[in-house]
Amino acid sequence: MYSNGQMISEDRHFLDHIEHEVPVQIYLEAQHRDIGFVERITPSFIKVNSTYYNRHLYTFVSRPGY
Repeated sequence: MYSNGQMISEDRHFLDHIEHEVPVQIYLEAQHRDIGFVERITPSFIKVNSTYYNRHLYTFVSRPGY
């Protein structure tokens, strides 16, 4: 499926993570901001841990097995 540390950005990536309950780690520039499960996706935002993260500002990294 996805490798630990693989960057994800497309809708299908996030939908896979929702379906298979794979956590994602969220970065703003090089700083870790959060880790958790994707709850919802929109064209502009990804919801993780009840927080909406702007898809264009944050980097999302797959963390299978976390």
